[in-house]
Amino acid sequence: MTLAAAHDFFVASASVAGALIGLLFVAISVAPERVLGPEASEVHGVRAAATLTAFSNALTVSLLSLVPGFHVGGSATALAIVGLLFIARTLLGVTPAWRAGHFKLRDLSFLVGQFVVFVVQLIAAIELDGNEASEGGLQTICVLVVVCFLIGIERAWELVGGPHFSVGNFITWRRQEHDNEDDR
Repeated sequence: MTLAAAHDFFVASASVAGALIGLLFVAISVAPERVLGPEASEVHGVRAAATLTAFSNALTVSLLSLVPGFHVGGSATALAIVGLLFIARTLLGVTPAWRAGHFKLRDLSFLVGQFVVFVVQLIAAIELDGNEASEGGLQTICVLVVVCFLIGIERAWELVGGPHFSVGNFITWRRQEHDNEDDR
């Protein structure tokens, strides 16, 4: 995969990222008290910031890859470092609230996923910095753009109060459905 071959992907992903960021701002503005109000949970604020960070990473990587003569590796490296700094700053910022018992560490477990994305992005970007023709590095960056979309969509879903889906929830739901059928 060459940068020229990835051009259409980056055009499409930049468009998608722009639309998702716009929808995120609409979602927050419809119910700002849930995320930004005085009674808002600190976790919701962190989720909103994490969502914006995921979408912004995808948008910026995509847009900068479209600039003629611009090296994807350099911009992806810088953005990965910014993402890692965001996570470090977030964890430092919420430590007092965590110690006070306002939320549990598992409430921030989604940051682990973003941390992994930014570390892998940093490794792939450094590989691209050393060799702009690295097909593996570019392909990894493309996949991480998609992963950022998925992370951002999941965080946005939580922000608007959508139900949490997990394997455990699915199994519980199926068991309850089965029990209800037996009661009939």
